[in-house]
Parts: sequence; C-alpha cells; structure tokens
Amino acid sequence: MPSGNQLRPLFVQVHPQDTVAIIVNEGGLPAGTEFDSGLKLIEDIPEAHKVALVDMPAGAPILRYGSVIGYTERPIARGSWVHEERMRLPVAPSLENLPCATAVPAPMPPLEGYTFEGFLNDDGSVGTKNILGITTTVQCVAATVDFAVKRIKAEILPRYPNIDDVIALTHNYGCGVAIDAPGAEIPIRTLRNLSLNPNLGGAPMVVSLGCEKLQPVRLLPSSTLPILGTGAYIVRMQDEQHHSFGDMVAAIMELAEKRLTELNRRTRVTRPASDLVVGLQCGGSDAFSGVTANPAVGYASDLLVRAGATVMFSEVTEVRDAIHLLTARAENEQVARDLIREMAWYDTYLERGGVDRSANPTPGNKKGGLTNIVEKALGSTAKAGTSAIAGVFGPGERVTKKGLIFAATPASDFICGTLQLAASMNMHVFTTGRGTPYGLAMCPVIKVASRSTLAQRWSDLIDLDAGSIATGDATIEQVGTHLFQMILDVASGRRQTWADHWGLHNDLALFNPAPVT
Repeated sequence: MPSGNQLRPLFVQVHPQDTVAIIVNEGGLPAGTEFDSGLKLIEDIPEAHKVALVDMPAGAPILRYGSVIGYTERPIARGSWVHEERMRLPVAPSLENLPCATAVPAPMPPLEGYTFEGFLNDDGSVGTKNILGITTTVQCVAATVDFAVKRIKAEILPRYPNIDDVIALTHNYGCGVAIDAPGAEIPIRTLRNLSLNPNLGGAPMVVSLGCEKLQPVRLLPSSTLPILGTGAYIVRMQDEQHHSFGDMVAAIMELAEKRLTELNRRTRVTRPASDLVVGLQCGGSDAFSGVTANPAVGYASDLLVRAGATVMFSEVTEVRDAIHLLTARAENEQVARDLIREMAWYDTYLERGGVDRSANPTPGNKKGGLTNIVEKALGSTAKAGTSAIAGVFGPGERVTKKGLIFAATPASDFICGTLQLAASMNMHVFTTGRGTPYGLAMCPVIKVASRSTLAQRWSDLIDLDAGSIATGDATIEQVGTHLFQMILDVASGRRQTWADHWGLHNDLALFNPAPVT
C-alpha cells in the first residue's frame, strides 16, 4: 500500500446513512485536505479516526455502520475530527422486548467437496494437530510439569515423528478457591473440556499434587472414571512411592511415553470441512477492523457454515451493544433467549465489580480510532458474517452443534482463547489492527491484519493482509475466500502460521468468577 502522501485522500463510509467516516491514509491527513466528494478537512485527523460528513448540532446522533455510536456533546462541523471527548456514550440496548428470530437469514446453498487432512479421534472429532497435553490440577505442580515437559521434548519426543508437540496445560486454579461456589463450575468444566480438545487426541493425562481441592475425579471426563483407581492417566506427586523430585519427574515422563506411543499411531486422513471447529476473535482492534479484517472473516465464516463446519464467535462485551441485531438473526426464539441469558449474566457479573461494558476499550483501541464500546461492538460482530445463529453455549462448555455458534466468553484475548479451546476449537482466526504476537500452543492461530501498513511492518507475524479492502485493491469477498482456503491449508498441515513458526504460544487463562479463599 502506498504511503499517505502517495495515496489520494480516502475515507471509508460504511453505510449511506453514516454521519462519520474513517480516514484511510497512513499517518492521517492535514487540515485543508479535500476529497473527491468535495468534503474538506477543517482540522488535522489521524489515520483510522473519524471525520464528520455533515454538520451536527449538540445532542445529535452520530452514526457509523448505520447505527448510533454516540451523541455529540457540542456542535460538530462538517470536516471536523470526531473523537471521544466530543461524544457521549449511548445507553446499552435493553434486554427487554428484543426482536427474537424476527429476521432469520435463509440458508445459503451448501458448499460440497471441501476437505482437509486431519487426525480422526475415537469420539468423531478431528484434530488439526497431534499433541500430547498434560493437564495440571493445581498451580503447585506447574513448575514440575514444565520441567518434565522440557525433558520429554528433548529426550523422548524425537522418537515419535507423528506427534507435533507436548504441552503443559498449566493454570492458577485448583486450591485456595471456593470449589463448590456458584461460578466455580466455569473453571472446572473449562479444564475438563480442554483435555477433550480434538487436537489432544483423546489422550488425557493429569498431574496432581494430591491434597488440592480440584481432585482428578472432578477433572477427567466421565468415560475415564472406571480406571481412575489404577492411576492409568494420573501422576500424584504426594504418592508414597515418589521419594524425590527425580521420582516425580520420572513418573511423569514414563506415563507421557505411554501416551505418546498411542498418539504416534495417528496419521492425517482426508476429512470434510464440516469437521472444522473455528474460533473467531479480535484483539488490538482499530477502526479498520470492522470494515476490512472482520467483514473478510465474516465472509469466510459464511463459507465455513455453508460447508457444514462449526464457527464460534465470542467476547460478550464486544457483542453486547449489537445484541438487538443478533437476537433477530437467531435460528429460533430459544436461541435468541439463550443469547439474552448470556448478556444478562455478564451484565450482572460486571455490575458486581462496579463497572459496565464501557470498561472494555483499551488505550490502543482508542488510538486506533475506536471511540467507545458501541463502535467496537458493531465492528466486532462483523466476524459473525450473515448466517443464522444456530446455538449458544456458556463459558467453558463444549460446543456440540454445527453452524454459527455464540460461545460466551469475556473479551480478554487469553481467556477467550482458552474458553474457545475448551469449546473444542481446532482452528483459530484472530484479527488485529494494532498488532499482537498472540498465539496458542494447542491450536493454529491465523492472524489477519486490518491495515496493510501493519501487515507490511509485521510481515513475519501477520498471516493475511485485509487492509487492501480499505484502499479498494481487493474486495471483502476476495480476502474472505483467500482466508477460507488458508484455513483448510493450515488445518491440513500444508501451511504453518507465523505464531507456530516462532513458537509464540500464550499461557492458558481460566475464567473464574467464583470467590478465592
């Protein structure tokens, strides 16, 4: 993409009724700049920030995406910079009397014949990686497991060529917590379902201290309970036969080798695209996210749904202000009610903490032109494409339906990613405008840039450039189709993401709304 000085002045107006648009040119534009439309800037406006397209009196609604994102605090002249200090946040949409399944999209023609090469599991799920995951029941054992994993990768893993990685599923939960309190079921079922992630091949392995509140019986799936007495999947550090740290590490390594032997028998086989479970997320968003990267992801999402796959969008606070648009798209009234249930639960959760959804935008979001959570939410939901919403699942629940799914999570990148992994995600698509080296060990993460300047500057971190949509050099359909094919290639192991290339893998982060004792 040419620099701001080389590119003719450009802005992006999303909807014909919008009263603001965002500046496309790198570095922004100075006062006096005139666009082809005749609009003239009366002050300097940074890149990705909003320009007033019309004169607006005090108290006037400010429209972007065809929706009200705020109200003017004082009169704003055409050609002015519209920023946070000049606008007031609207009230969140009421959860009463929302439209429920009133505008259900008609099913789109199915896409047939699309496949990828994946690892078939006994439960019918399919992995895009072949990984041994070692789950911990409590933070006390995390350092020991990390130590053991380093030795396993160095001394044992080279003998098992069909296995991609050995990872420790460590966390800060397990003891010093109110284990039976309301809300405690969320971190517990998250950990249980993480061990069932398709990329771990149905080979759960647990390391326990022994005295912690989160006993393995709570953590392992019910199908393994009959063999708990044999210790087949469990190493307990406080067991009497472990006389030293060396004994503990040796026990972990011995069990790991047994599981590696089982996993190494797995090979990639051709599977339909319907076996994909793709999680969508955005982080380090900017004002371009909602007009380039997220709509392109939304187009790919529709293609995946047409191919029979499961596609999850999440981040409650980043859909809350668009909930009236989403409940109308619900497949039926029950799905709409389930959406409302998750919004209401989170409203209450935030209220207990003395905040509301306005706490979401970061300094980087605002520097990138996102004035408030309303604007951010309207752009964020573009990732969900145009398909009907087929189901809603709570935090940490395993998704068991095909189609477009709302999997409720906080907007925190790391917590959202962890919960989507627990929901059975085997592919991840992450959009960013400001940039992030985010990645997950358990699942490939395709990062999509909203701006070409970011994609060029971070060419060894960004997997796909959607910024060409803003300049008119590519269409949403073209970038979305490219992403769809990239998902199939990465899922098949034919292409590696930059995060996996560099081994950039963030820690798991549990969502625990329950008390800590």
